[in-house]
Amino acid sequence: MRLFRNLRGTTEPGAAGHTEVSSLRGSRAGPVPLLTNFERFPENWRSSSGITGTATKVSTAGDILRNSRNADFVIINCDVGLTLKVAAAYMLLPFLRRPVLSNDIVLRVPRGWKARLSARNKRFFLRRIDHYTLHFHDMSGYEKYFGIGPKNASYLPFKANIRYGHEYKVSPDGEYILCFGRSERDYDTFFAAMAKLPYPAAIPQPDLESLRAHGSRFTWKLDALPPNVKLLPDAGTDESLLRIIENARLVVLPIIAARIAPSGIGTYLNSMLMGKCVILSEGPAASDVFTNEVILVPPEDPAALASAIRRAWEDDELRLRTAELGRRYAESCGGEPELRQRVLDRALERLPLRRK
Repeated sequence: MRLFRNLRGTTEPGAAGHTEVSSLRGSRAGPVPLLTNFERFPENWRSSSGITGTATKVSTAGDILRNSRNADFVIINCDVGLTLKVAAAYMLLPFLRRPVLSNDIVLRVPRGWKARLSARNKRFFLRRIDHYTLHFHDMSGYEKYFGIGPKNASYLPFKANIRYGHEYKVSPDGEYILCFGRSERDYDTFFAAMAKLPYPAAIPQPDLESLRAHGSRFTWKLDALPPNVKLLPDAGTDESLLRIIENARLVVLPIIAARIAPSGIGTYLNSMLMGKCVILSEGPAASDVFTNEVILVPPEDPAALASAIRRAWEDDELRLRTAELGRRYAESCGGEPELRQRVLDRALERLPLRRK
């Protein structure tokens, strides 16, 4: 049950060239104050519909509580812990409560009795957030375990992280089949697929401890990889990774099955933006978003993956067409500024702010 009633109203241009929004503290014209942990959020913002406002940067639930009396709404970006703490704090202090949108919250399937108990507790608090924006359409897993679904969440496209501030080359050509990334990657399936194929492949020098910590599967010994898979030096910088992607002919992202949240979304958008043909495991933010912008394969299926790699490597028309459609899609997503704008606009559309 929401602690605020829905105060939606009509929108009209204000006399000063901005749209007026009635504050939760009373009707008034002028900039609408926002609290957010979004990095680089403009201090003075304007929505696509002409509403203007100010943003105060916050990092903790305490920051949000201290500033709530002077704010009209809150946007939390990619922080499960902060979302839970704010939900709990507003339950305890309802007189401070402001409408909250949580963007890009990453949740996993609860495994084991402790995780299931924790999921029930999280569900209790997460259902008290007003709205969620997610970067995938299939919310069935989130709804099942955490009560987040079409009634309180909506889809927004993500962004290519390298869109601004990085120099990169756009080319569909390269030397090898690249598999990389750390979150929920299924390297075992990639190695098994490459063992069936004669084409050159590569992975960056792996940090096995980090891969395990992020739920990836990598059980092959480094000295027992298929002979056509080479290890690439990786300095751990953005520039080093961009050079690795630039030299790829195909980018393959095998993701483990039985997941309810996206993995590798920024990785494949960066690769698509650089003009690469991407082969991607079916699942959230993949088979529910793409049609022919990537080549989709069932997860944890080495034979299917090997078949898709063979087709893309040998069929230049397929590879180039997929790469170009993927590049156009990634271009359309924009970068960080465009994502912030989409989240802001959705917050103003869906949160219970009264407009006059």
